[in-house]
Amino acid sequence: MTLYEDLNARGLVHDVTDQPEMFDALEKGGITAYCGFDPTADSLHIGSLLPITGLMRFQRAGHRPIVLVGGATGMIGDPSGKSEERNLLDADNLARNIAGMRAQLEGFLDFGSGSSAAKIVNNADWLAGMNLVDFLRDTGKHFSLGYMMAKESVKTRIAEAGISFTEFSYMILQAYDFLHLFDGEGCTLQIGGSDQWGNITAGIELIRRVRGKAAYGITFPLITTSDGRKFGKTEAGNIWLDPNRTSPYQFYQYWIQTDDRDVGRFLRYFTFLPLEEIEAIEKAHLAQPEKREGQRRLAWEVTALVHGEEAAESNIRAAQILFGGSLDGVTERDLLTAATEMPLTERPRALPVPLVDLLAGSGLCKSKSMARKDLKGGGIYVNNSRIVGEDTLLSEEDLLFEQYILLRKGKKNYHLLQFMS
Repeated sequence: MTLYEDLNARGLVHDVTDQPEMFDALEKGGITAYCGFDPTADSLHIGSLLPITGLMRFQRAGHRPIVLVGGATGMIGDPSGKSEERNLLDADNLARNIAGMRAQLEGFLDFGSGSSAAKIVNNADWLAGMNLVDFLRDTGKHFSLGYMMAKESVKTRIAEAGISFTEFSYMILQAYDFLHLFDGEGCTLQIGGSDQWGNITAGIELIRRVRGKAAYGITFPLITTSDGRKFGKTEAGNIWLDPNRTSPYQFYQYWIQTDDRDVGRFLRYFTFLPLEEIEAIEKAHLAQPEKREGQRRLAWEVTALVHGEEAAESNIRAAQILFGGSLDGVTERDLLTAATEMPLTERPRALPVPLVDLLAGSGLCKSKSMARKDLKGGGIYVNNSRIVGEDTLLSEEDLLFEQYILLRKGKKNYHLLQFMS
């Protein structure tokens, strides 16, 4: 199966410039392809995973990926897919965002040596110092107002909130990016989300007009979940790739919550599993959906891709902790991963100590008398083992990893105590 056939079989092709020479080049290898990312935050989120894994697929097939970070266009904002104009970024925030994104992208692609080594470029390097008159004369003249206003992204904004000249110019700037990379890097293919189709074809048209050469484009589908929600969004906001913004446990749990109807589609989109294996996972999942094996495999694969295999395994064991499972085989890292989802209190290392004191002091129980009542009722757990003795003392022997005690009331109320020397 060729790269394009694999992309198509995974449902990843939304739009494509279907010239035969593009398919020939994709089959032979050696194309230079680029995808742009605007630095609107200092971290990417899972909405960026599809183009990121797209670049990874191209690299693994022997093509050369270029990541373009929009240091210049990020100061303007792309109107595509946006209902209103975004706030403009200042230079300091822009620099911080670019540095954060660059560090993340280097974790997905091979930037070493060889013909398919990835490269990161910043369009501020060629756009920021450009003379406006020269740009309008040499580039702007190739775009009629009718051509630009016919693009869906522009039509939608004009019909809804209106569009400023600043955003209206974005399409020409992105087209120039493609031309610049065509000239300087031999880049002949741009990939991106389907909302970028208008911008991509503008670049293809500019290259045709100015250089008399062919360039190509492929877009991926914009994702919504089967229940109509926007992909990558929760009540708390975006699911970020930065572990300091979205903990690896929260990241893992997002994928665990995937709707049954989306499991097969997301396995095709976001993992590198062979299609035959995905079909087998789908079949087993459909036979016994209550086991959620499809979600577990999806969550493991994507978490391992973003945060590493060790983090993926640790999240499985952290989930085991948070669902009341045995602590046998759990590591300190697993416990601290789980601790991101519960209060953690430091206490002086004064042991033994009455359990009722810890329950009341942690806030799990409103008072010592309530703690005794909850203990008598069988609703209190220490290190996920039920405790019923109202006069229970906890000692050094109860410490996990020589410093922690995990308290639980009922099924979901946890509190981790750390005893400091």
